[in-house]
Amino acid sequence: MTMRRCNYHPYIDSYMDDIRNEIIPSSKELKQAMDLIEFKLDNPDVFIDSASIQKGVELIERYFEMKLLDWELFVFALIHCYDTSNDTVVFDEFLIEMGRGNGKNGFISPVAWYLTTQYHGVKAYNVDIIANSEDQAGTSFNDVYEMLERTWAKSKKFFYKSKEKIINLKTKSYIKFNTSNAKTKDGKRSACLIFDEIHEYEDYKMISVFTSGFGKKKHSRTFYITTNGYIRQGVLDDKLALAKDVLNGVIKDLGLLPLIYKIDQEEEALDPDMWHKANPSLRFFPELKKEMDKALIQMKYEPHIEQDFYTKRMNWPKSNRELQVTEWENIAATNKTIPDQSGRSATVGIDYMKVTDFASVALHFREGDLRYDISHSWLCLKSADIPRLKIPWRQWESEGHLTLVDDVEISPDLIAEYIAEQATKYNLVQLALDNYRYSLLSKSLKKVGFDAKDYKNVKLVRPSDIMKVVPIIDSCFVNHYFIWGDNPVLRWATNNTKLIKSGAKIGNDTGNYVYGKIEAKSRKTDPFMAVVAAMTIESELGDGCSSETPDEDVYTY
Repeated sequence: MTMRRCNYHPYIDSYMDDIRNEIIPSSKELKQAMDLIEFKLDNPDVFIDSASIQKGVELIERYFEMKLLDWELFVFALIHCYDTSNDTVVFDEFLIEMGRGNGKNGFISPVAWYLTTQYHGVKAYNVDIIANSEDQAGTSFNDVYEMLERTWAKSKKFFYKSKEKIINLKTKSYIKFNTSNAKTKDGKRSACLIFDEIHEYEDYKMISVFTSGFGKKKHSRTFYITTNGYIRQGVLDDKLALAKDVLNGVIKDLGLLPLIYKIDQEEEALDPDMWHKANPSLRFFPELKKEMDKALIQMKYEPHIEQDFYTKRMNWPKSNRELQVTEWENIAATNKTIPDQSGRSATVGIDYMKVTDFASVALHFREGDLRYDISHSWLCLKSADIPRLKIPWRQWESEGHLTLVDDVEISPDLIAEYIAEQATKYNLVQLALDNYRYSLLSKSLKKVGFDAKDYKNVKLVRPSDIMKVVPIIDSCFVNHYFIWGDNPVLRWATNNTKLIKSGAKIGNDTGNYVYGKIEAKSRKTDPFMAVVAAMTIESELGDGCSSETPDEDVYTY
């Protein structure tokens, strides 16, 4: 990294210098953030309000009886950077991801309070704190409430307080907390939104309520504070993808500042010196260090602690090795463009639990080690599970990954017609699904040329067939051989799937694995299981490198 000398504000300069000189161990993303900040602040129209910074720090440290840490001073100073050409804030969104126990809420609470005061200087600067649960949403609110209780002899001149709302009497600004089950979500008057622990958000319902029409107030700001978590394809993953493009310079005209505290490699989780990358308060919090030292020992014996340590302490999402199909980073790595496969040979996999629910088809291609999968799914709008599906299924439909069926069931003819349409583009050499599912589809499939008895181009998959391909699938994941395009439905379904030891339930552990659902109602696995079915007949493709058509009968429609 090219070293630069900064001259913005002491709180900004000193922290940037410590990151760039590696005095503080930091992630690649945090180093990139320093370059982004410099790019933004070098604009000659930028004004940094040093007087307000100093006054704000003095007030916070006095009223909250705390000493702001270096990273907190750094962020607080960046909140006060303005573009004088249009009287806007330079950074109107802050994404702060750091390990659990580093005081994210302890920092954002006094910031929320300060922004409502006359020292910030904007009247009716309303702050809404949003989280999935009441306990979480109330954390920062209660920090402010308790401070006011303690200082009430003086604070009562300036504030009104209740258990639901805090109001600055001079600026008429409020602080409220909101949850997903709140009766009212009046976010249209917000000037500042604080979304707490967004790793828990599976969809954008809560965010949309508050961001619709947001930004009308002078110097509006949004804060996303979070650790990493276990929900994939949710809000946090979307934000991190956007952050990546901002930090890489792909997007330059957003006011988003991503501050991503995380380790850069999995093995760094075992090196206490590298823990600082994900935990910027670790140098100042001996109790946090003690807890992490303890977890490092315990996780060797308790897998759930290991999973939590990597995911929550290091912001390195790690699945339970005895549960998940593979690590999320391996699933995310499938998001690469699929080359045109027109005219090439493919196997077909079908999976569904009930035609009144969800169904999927996968076209599976091979080219040496690489595997390409084209996946499509159907969702029955009469499914009883729809209220449990916390996924953007209408968006997925608009993107072409999902067909919504407004009928009592997903007709077998719909699936067969889709396969026939694909057969006009590709050589479909064989089809695979299990016997139960075949019994419902056989008539429709035979109409389009697939039949187990007469045409002998349908394989009825047994658990033993799946056991044989589990090691191959695992190898494809860890070596990033799977290429699925940008298919969120397939990634979601894969992350919903778990490994099950064959025979373990009846006391006859074979050492082999099959696949099952992590949760039966809200986490569908059909798209991934369709890929699995297609891979049980992958041998029909050879190594996929030959341009010759296989000797077997090939169906083209």
